[in-house]
Amino acid sequence: MTVGVFDHPVLAGLLGDESLYELFTVEAELAAMLAFEVALAQAQAAFELIPNEAADAIARLPSGFAPDVVLLRQAIGSDGVVIPELVRQWREALGEHAPHVHFGATSQDAIDTGLMLRLKPALSLIAQRLLNLIAELAALKQRHGHVQLMGRTRMQAALPILAGDRIASWQDPLADLDARLRAFRETGLPLQLGGAVGTLEKLGDKAAEIRADVARRLELADHSQWHSQRTVIADLGHLVSLITGSLGKFGQDIALMADNGSVRLSGGGASSAMPHKRNPVKAEVLVTLARFNAVQLSGLHHSLVHEQERSGAAWTLEWMILPQMVVACGGALKLGLDLAQSIESMGDAGH
Repeated sequence: MTVGVFDHPVLAGLLGDESLYELFTVEAELAAMLAFEVALAQAQAAFELIPNEAADAIARLPSGFAPDVVLLRQAIGSDGVVIPELVRQWREALGEHAPHVHFGATSQDAIDTGLMLRLKPALSLIAQRLLNLIAELAALKQRHGHVQLMGRTRMQAALPILAGDRIASWQDPLADLDARLRAFRETGLPLQLGGAVGTLEKLGDKAAEIRADVARRLELADHSQWHSQRTVIADLGHLVSLITGSLGKFGQDIALMADNGSVRLSGGGASSAMPHKRNPVKAEVLVTLARFNAVQLSGLHHSLVHEQERSGAAWTLEWMILPQMVVACGGALKLGLDLAQSIESMGDAGH
């Protein structure tokens, strides 16, 4: 077993999400950071802080630059961040225009903005999957909502309910989370641009205008620097954990209903020892992913504790946690849709 399950050559078939995982590969990360540098250079050229020729040369880097990842891996062991060595490689490729790349910026500007650029398509995909699942649950309610079930409280038979009542307990929280996600996306993922200590000291009296221009070019929100104020990261982690938690409730209910015969699923997992079994694997994995993200959320809240103007420790913790939470959320939504589509019938025996 490898350290990571989401990109494991085998376990990814159960837990992974290739579409989202690709946004967190080293290639995607390096490309996003370079996109930040291009936008920064173009904005600085527009305000006459660097020559237009330099901005044009930096804009050509994405089409011809090939990073030496081996050197990046070696350098980060001493630098703690990838940018110093990456900037050295960019400058080597730029020749006479070398001094103008990364001007006025710091490592955190490139890394945090690169993350925001990759989270945009990630959240777009999550939002679409959430809508698809909500629509599928509405269709399920239309087909089976009139069927009678035994309501259960504290795992014991209570009073009769309709299947529609239970489906609503799966659908309604997701509709609320869809509204929350839309509000989060409308507020905008923020550009990070603060310079060495958050004051943009090298950009002088043009700092605010340049920051706004970079944000516009990258289609990110124009916020003041947030080097040490990490609520946007915690808020996102909280939101994806709420989504996986709600899907975990759906999965747990389906697993219990499969046990008592009140739901019939197509497909199902095979057993190596008992060929007659059809295990509710997807329902179980929804529970697993819900619990996984619930545990990771605590780590993101620890990462809110940034010392003074920047924390290496708290920042590194985010790198370890947030990508996995986002991939887990996307995978859970994909599994949730598959599970909802696999429901063939609902209803207690005798009804």
